[in-house]
Amino acid sequence: MKIVSWNVNSIKARLEHVKRYLKEEFPDVLMVQELKGLEFPKCEFENIGYKSHAVTQKAYNGVAIISQSPIDIILDHLPYDNEDKQARYMETNINGLRIINIYLPNGNPVPSDKYDYKLKWMKRLYRRLKYLRDNDISFIIGGDFNVIPEDKDCYNPSSWEGDALFLHETRSAYRSLINLGLTDAFRVFNIEDKQYTFWDYQAGSWQKNNGIRIDHFLLSPVIADKLQSCTINKTPRKWERPSDHTPIEIEISVES
Repeated sequence: MKIVSWNVNSIKARLEHVKRYLKEEFPDVLMVQELKGLEFPKCEFENIGYKSHAVTQKAYNGVAIISQSPIDIILDHLPYDNEDKQARYMETNINGLRIINIYLPNGNPVPSDKYDYKLKWMKRLYRRLKYLRDNDISFIIGGDFNVIPEDKDCYNPSSWEGDALFLHETRSAYRSLINLGLTDAFRVFNIEDKQYTFWDYQAGSWQKNNGIRIDHFLLSPVIADKLQSCTINKTPRKWERPSDHTPIEIEISVES
């Protein structure tokens, strides 16, 4: 089963990219982030054989799941704060798999209310994932985490000092998720550095490979045992008017 995460940086601007990707790669599940609008082109995906569900917000944020199989929505928001209306979380059941799609807050500038919100959101995420682990519910969580886990996950660590994606508090909160017994799928198969999922549009970052790895899949133990591969597909980043992110793909074995 092929499951993919991709921050598309506006579904309106990147609709044809997403359709092209679906037709060429034919994933079982595609999780997308940063939709940037209330409208979601569900019919466009139905026309090519995919079901979809989106959690949207005017102009900002937004997550969606596009799937060959029916999508059972468990949660369309991250629990534990009823005042939080930002569209950043979707928890689903697809073919018996608990699949969670997130767009974790960026948090810049630091210090700011935005960074405080990021850390609070990560604490709520930890609480939700701990609940799933404590109740022996296996899951896959993927998306744009806006976290650079290690120095080797960015082209120049010194240039990211003081950034919300790289601060000690951010990385510590991310490690707390890992310490629930989760596996960083990409690091199972890839130990070398200079492998990224995001390149800024400015200063020739793509051409120089000045990127960062901030899009991740974390797997609970039962799912991790079924992991067959995890790769970063850089091809869509080469297309005309691309997203500044590129897809990260996992393959897991499933029972017939």
